[in-house]
Amino acid sequence: MSTAVDGPVTPHARPDEALDAPTPRGHRRVARRVVGGVLVVLAVLVVAAGWLVYRGLQASEALLSARTVLSDLQTELEQGRTDQLESRLPQVQEDLATARRASSDPVWRAAEVLPLLGPNLTAVRVVSASLDDVTRDALPAVVMLNDALAAPEARSADGRLDLAPFVAAGPRIVVAADTARTAQAAVARIETDRLVGAVAGPVGQLTDGLDRVSGALDAGAQVATLLPPMLGADGPRTYLLVSLNSAELRSAGGIVGAFAVLRAEDGAVTLTDQRSTMDLGGIDASILPLTDEELVVDTDRIGRWVQDAVITPDFPRSAELLAARWERDMGQHVDGVIAADPVAVRYLLEATGPVTEPGGSTIGSEDVLRVLLSDSYLQIPDPAAVDAFYAGVAATIFRAVGSGQGDPHALVTALARAGSEGRLRLWSAHPQEQDTLVSTTLGAAFLTGDFPDATGVFLNDGTAGKLDYYLTTTVTVEDLRCTGEDPSATVRLDLDYRPPADVASLPAYVTGPARAGVPVGTLSTNVTVYAPVGAPLQSLGRGEGFVSGTTATAAGRRVQVVTSRLAPGATETYRVTVPVRDGAVSVWTTPTLTSPGFVTASCPNG
Repeated sequence: MSTAVDGPVTPHARPDEALDAPTPRGHRRVARRVVGGVLVVLAVLVVAAGWLVYRGLQASEALLSARTVLSDLQTELEQGRTDQLESRLPQVQEDLATARRASSDPVWRAAEVLPLLGPNLTAVRVVSASLDDVTRDALPAVVMLNDALAAPEARSADGRLDLAPFVAAGPRIVVAADTARTAQAAVARIETDRLVGAVAGPVGQLTDGLDRVSGALDAGAQVATLLPPMLGADGPRTYLLVSLNSAELRSAGGIVGAFAVLRAEDGAVTLTDQRSTMDLGGIDASILPLTDEELVVDTDRIGRWVQDAVITPDFPRSAELLAARWERDMGQHVDGVIAADPVAVRYLLEATGPVTEPGGSTIGSEDVLRVLLSDSYLQIPDPAAVDAFYAGVAATIFRAVGSGQGDPHALVTALARAGSEGRLRLWSAHPQEQDTLVSTTLGAAFLTGDFPDATGVFLNDGTAGKLDYYLTTTVTVEDLRCTGEDPSATVRLDLDYRPPADVASLPAYVTGPARAGVPVGTLSTNVTVYAPVGAPLQSLGRGEGFVSGTTATAAGRRVQVVTSRLAPGATETYRVTVPVRDGAVSVWTTPTLTSPGFVTASCPNG
């Protein structure tokens, strides 16, 4: 049986039928939305690009302005014109604040993720922020310290230094040094090989500049914190001043030639005693126990003869030996030991001007080395009288410095230069102060300080004469190889011996004792090479071949000692391969009459 249905029969519609078959009007609505979205994105990008260009111009103009002023400020600071520096600081601070704001907004930071462009934007931001921090915190602190050092009223007529400004400046200088180190580290992390030349060049220059600023501020922080207590702000201090004689080389710069005792109290420093090394003759056993390493490398002479206490390249050890010997023989405890070589004395004379020594002779910076290290030996036959003359000259120069003779800023510059070249060394018997000094080159703690990556090349005279006045020494780093699994470099030592033609006729005190098979006038030098901590010591090259000598280990370093013998007019070259660590090579060496005590070389972008 069938059922009849009125009208046509329509199949059931599917629920999603309308989506499967959009109308033309729906197509147009979707298209309009897509096009609108794209246009919005393009508009945003155009606006962002325009804003980025605007901000880039702002940052560029501000940085260029700041760069010009900073260059002028550096010159003014080096010349001690802190009044001009202080008046111009607001300008450079305003420029750098503008550059920092321009390179730190959200659009700029977002664009730093872009390939190619991004690293350059990041570099500009880091540079702007770093310079802004340094000029805001560091430069005003430098002005404060420099003013304290150079102010005419800082030193009274009796030579007393007003310590109050240093006490006040100390905390600010420490903060400034920390700011500079942070800025230095931030800029050093910039990968300059990803930058365009217009950005990479200035970044490289800034890296070098911040290295210098950071080093200067570290030194300033040390001065501001150490100077007051060491000059007797908290009670009297006694120091042993050691004059080194570079005519007979030792690792620290020369044998100990004379002693003076300084008393510091409330900023005033006076000389209270002078002694010749003959007042502290050789003893049968070392004044302090020596390690097996010291006995092999330095021999027991470092503890038996005060002249030889500076054979070791570690000044804290030398100072301990000298202080112990002074206390035993002179019955006087000292709060520290200061050592200076003749070139440091010359730098001071450049600042003070000529002085008149006790015998009536006038000595200036242009002739002090010749007078002390050559003429005195030729004109004064008695060695004891030579030592007394040496001590008298040292005391006269100290009194000139202590009385404020000469330009104060030039004196500060001279002391800083001597310290940076390893010609001025300082040890404190007070542990907290020594903890600070040991981390600096002024402390000269090659073995006991935190300098594991440094190489050492040190010279000790083996002639027992005064012929090193005629020796030219040069230490350089060559063949710097910065890539590969084991980056390395070559440290080169050149010796050039040019005595007068009649050297054999000079006094025996100058030429040293005659030795069998060694013509009088021959110069013997013990060359001691220390590898960085944990590094092997490669074969030591001499000329076109190789040479070997005593080998040992000291403070985790491999050591080799060889002897050079030079006839008059002879030259010699030594080479050793050393590792490049953290993109740099640092060499500690003996400061001589012709070369400083530190040599460095860095890889590009290292």
